[in-house]
This record gives sequence, structure tokens and C-alpha cells, in this order.
Amino acid sequence: MKIELKNITKHFKNTCAADHITMVIPSGSFMTLLGPSGCGKTTLLRMIAGLEIPEEGEILFDDKIVYSSKQKICLPPRERKLGFVFQDFALWPHMTVFENTAFPLRARHQNEVTERVEKALAFVQLKGFEQRYPSQLSGGQQQRVSFARAIAGSPSCILFDEPLSALDAKLRQEMRAEIRRMTRELHVTSVFVTHDQVEAMSMSDQIAVMKDGRVMQIGSPQEVYYHPADAFTAEFVGRSNWLSDTVMCRPEKVSLVPGNGRKELLGIVSGQQFVGDRYEIQAEVNGHPWLLYSNKPADMKEIRLYIRPEDETVLR
Repeated sequence: MKIELKNITKHFKNTCAADHITMVIPSGSFMTLLGPSGCGKTTLLRMIAGLEIPEEGEILFDDKIVYSSKQKICLPPRERKLGFVFQDFALWPHMTVFENTAFPLRARHQNEVTERVEKALAFVQLKGFEQRYPSQLSGGQQQRVSFARAIAGSPSCILFDEPLSALDAKLRQEMRAEIRRMTRELHVTSVFVTHDQVEAMSMSDQIAVMKDGRVMQIGSPQEVYYHPADAFTAEFVGRSNWLSDTVMCRPEKVSLVPGNGRKELLGIVSGQQFVGDRYEIQAEVNGHPWLLYSNKPADMKEIRLYIRPEDETVLR
């Protein structure tokens, strides 16, 4: 299902949660809304779901209008054919895995409930867990139940509202891969909200970077990382080294080894940490704080740094 947003606007008191947002989410793609807390990403997700109502604009699913301020159209959530995976799993503690998964199907009076639930649980590798309760499951298993509930009704799109934030670091990494694998196998459109750049970079086909209710940039993970449109995106997505107010490069592009065509800069080491697979060295370069990576510690206060001209990014 293709999702199209046109001029979507939403305010809460004196805060602009969506400032005339326009974007297209291609059918079958995995789009991540990435930004800091309060930037409007969850509000935008909820407007797609029909849980929040925009003040202005249009939302279309496969060219069908589901919301229009001008035409006074607003389809309720139950008619939008969406699945929703919540941040806190939102499982009923008194219901079994089977009944939690079946709950939205029963609420919509859909047929073949048993068959749909068993298929969904098998897909998320929870066959045999039907009669367990949420308290008897691990965090990853609870997340799988939440996903099974979202797909049981065969939605055209699945919306994810920071679904991994309650998990520990190792489990988050595992579930990132699992969610991406499952959405690909289902060929379903996915919209994923997070403030975690690693989640966005590792899972997405496209990333929409948001700030103060505005979309700053939309692009592939590689485009957003290596060719940020502005200083905010450069700073929020990854680490940035600034040669000037409008020219930056990424830490991994900085070398301690000279080479043909490389620009040489002098750095004053201010700190360094061993992080397992490398040393992260902080230095001051032309008055700007820099970060670089090395397989050995810096043993001098002053170091020579080298970058290639093609690794410099000029921001608009």
C-alpha cells in the first residue's frame, strides 16, 4: 500500500507537531520517522493510523482519500486496514497469547479467527505458546506476540511506535533483524518511529529525519548519512567533524596515514577511549571538536590527520 501525505498540519497548544508535511511512502517499503523526542514523529504516525486528526491536508492510501480537511473525509482507524505495534507491547495480562493475538480480529467480527491466529503465531515462531500468558514470556517473545497481533488481520501497512525501546541492547539488535526480515517476507508497507539512529540506519529503505514538526530530509540511509541536507541532520544522524560551518566529514573518513591528494590537518588530542574494536580519539581541529577512530591509541598530544576532498560534505 502506498501512503501519501499532503500538507499535513497539526498543533498542540503552542507546539507545532506537523508543519505542512508532504511525503510519499512507496508500497512495500520500510520508512522510518527519525528524530528527537517531541519532534512530531509519533503524532505523524498516529495521524496515519487515524488516532489523531490533522487540522489541514490529505492522507491517501493507494490513491484513496482516508483523510481530507477540505472534503471533510476521515476514515476511522478500523477502516484503514493497518496493523499497529506499540512501544509497551500493550498485551492484556489476563489473556493468553492466543487471545491477545485474536483480540482485534474478534473486535472486528472477522471470520476464521483460529486459522488466522495460528498462522500469525507460526510466522513469528511462537507455535506452541498459544496458552501461555504474557507474564510467562520473555521480552522478545512478548514483542513477537505484539507483531503477530498486528499481522493477524492481514493489514496493508504496519505502524511501529518505538517498539524496541523496552528491550535490552542485545535483544534490540536481534529484534531489529527479525522485524526487518518479517516485514520483507510479508511484502507489507512499514512505518517505523524511533529516535535511535542505529535502528533507522539498519532497518530502513528510506529515512525521514524530523525536527520541530518538519521533515528535514528524506533519503536512503546512505544518502542521509553521507549527504545530510543540513547541520541538524548531520549532527543527529551519526557523528560529525566540522571543517567549517558548512563543511563536514564523518569520523571513519579521517585517516592518520598520509596519502596522495589527502588534505593534512593538525589535531590536538583532548581524550580517547577504548571501546572494544577500536579507540575513539577526541581532538580539536581548527577550533572544532573532532572524533576519529584508530586501532591503536594516540601516543602524542599533537597528531596529523588526513582526509580526502571527496569525503568532505558541503551543506546547504
